[in-house]
Amino acid sequence: MEKNTLVKLSLILLLTLLQSQVIAQQVNSFSVQQAVNYATKNSAQVKNALLDIEEQRQTNKEITAGAFPQINGNANINNYLSIPTSLLPAEIIGGPPGTYIPFKFGTKYNASFGGEIQQLLFDGQVFIGLMAKKTALQFATKNEEVSQELIKANVYKIYYQLVVGKKQIESLDANIERYQKLLHDTREIYKNGFAEKLDIDKVEVQLNNLVTEKMKAENQIAAGNAGLKFLLSMPQQDQLILTDTLNDEELKSDILDAAYNYNDRKELQAMNLFVKLDEFNIKRYQLSKLPTLTGMANYTKNAQRTTFDFFKGGESWFTTSYIGLKLTVPIFDGGARNARISKARLDLEKQKNSMDQFKLSVDNDVEEARLRMKNAIITMDSQKKNILLAEQVYKTTKLKFEQGLGNNQEIYNAQTELKVAQNNYYSSLYDAINAKIDYLKAAGKL
Repeated sequence: MEKNTLVKLSLILLLTLLQSQVIAQQVNSFSVQQAVNYATKNSAQVKNALLDIEEQRQTNKEITAGAFPQINGNANINNYLSIPTSLLPAEIIGGPPGTYIPFKFGTKYNASFGGEIQQLLFDGQVFIGLMAKKTALQFATKNEEVSQELIKANVYKIYYQLVVGKKQIESLDANIERYQKLLHDTREIYKNGFAEKLDIDKVEVQLNNLVTEKMKAENQIAAGNAGLKFLLSMPQQDQLILTDTLNDEELKSDILDAAYNYNDRKELQAMNLFVKLDEFNIKRYQLSKLPTLTGMANYTKNAQRTTFDFFKGGESWFTTSYIGLKLTVPIFDGGARNARISKARLDLEKQKNSMDQFKLSVDNDVEEARLRMKNAIITMDSQKKNILLAEQVYKTTKLKFEQGLGNNQEIYNAQTELKVAQNNYYSSLYDAINAKIDYLKAAGKL
């Protein structure tokens, strides 16, 4: 009785664990666009890029704050354990000339409170900072778009490679089915005395090889699926189902379009913004040679007491207040400002050189992707025809074997040629996918 109870409890616990796992597992059926959207929403790289945008917004607020009044309040209370001593000429009390007498000024307790306000009236560097803050925010936003595009390209590649992998599994299933049928037929022929046991063994070896090949392909797809989940920032325990398919005509569309524009590339757009920031930087250092002008005002109340009774009233608090202007004129800094200007100009030239090099890189990437795409399409079309021919050859060869007009070696050769054609087709399909994605990315059309 006790044993049955333990068994029941174990079953209940097992069912509870299984149910919790099912509940925790999320099933995601994604098209390639849904996968891209999921990745750009959850990717740590994109999240950090968005944080960079928010950080730039806060930096812009900090820059803007420099143009607003700066208001500070202050209060202090001093208890002089020893009142400061000053030296007075002794002559004022009839002493000998050239001598001094010590004299303590002030009271034991001193207190003051007040406030001051400063308003920057002119500072060329702050003025340029206000002008540049919009461009800086655009630059941070563009970097986020670059991160999204890079993730998008990688998602496209892995997603469609998995789609092609599934097609390859279907071909392997068809080949396995052919060999299973061939094995059955060979056994029947062997029973009738028209084949040898060796013929059966050879077919079984080929069948086992196909089953092993399918297992390897399935493991590769499983690894690719895990890699796609990682790229999407999706928990590995969640289930990912790919809903999109791929056909040859869709793959070939819009790939030979000769028109592309450098400025469609997000990276070049970011570079253009960086050039503007470099130009602002030069202006900022140039305007640092100009004077700065600040307005200020101060209001202070202070009191001196021999006893600590500041808050009891009675004695007076004395007021001090002033308003003023402060002009700071740069005169000589050892050439530091000129060095900063020169350095900023060199940075600008380097950035322009990088832009020129990037354009050459775009031309190279587009041309290379086009050539790879053309070669892949030619190979893909050729191998697709070869598959149809190889299937027909296999059927004819098998029919001759069943009729006693051929041998199983011809069947193996026909099957081998079919597998070669299939592998070449899927390899060219992989190449075509990668080439098209690389082309679209290079041309800024992804």
